[in-house]
Amino acid sequence: MAVSLAPAALDRVRRYLSETPGALGLRFGVKKTGCSGWQYVADLAREQGGDDRIFLQEDVRIYVDQASLPIVDGTEIDLVRQKLGEQFVFRNPNVRAECGCGESFTTNEQD
Repeated sequence: MAVSLAPAALDRVRRYLSETPGALGLRFGVKKTGCSGWQYVADLAREQGGDDRIFLQEDVRIYVDQASLPIVDGTEIDLVRQKLGEQFVFRNPNVRAECGCGESFTTNEQD
């Protein structure tokens, strides 16, 4: 089981962490929402939860709660630059379908 950061995302998360005193790492998971069922949640972790699984990639910790782990297991987080901006993208091998607007997704876990 693992969640990883592509090089561009790793560099960007390092920058966020250096700009945010007290941040422990990246918190990554999902919440129920949208027309398909799940939506990604990514933020800086300010504390460790009791059920967190921690993945260490070089000097960056990625915190994932146990409820989210089966849904995001194997996900690679990347940072894509498009025109004038940049955006995190999630390459999740568990995604079965996405809603039309791209805000939520379903997995085989929902069967």
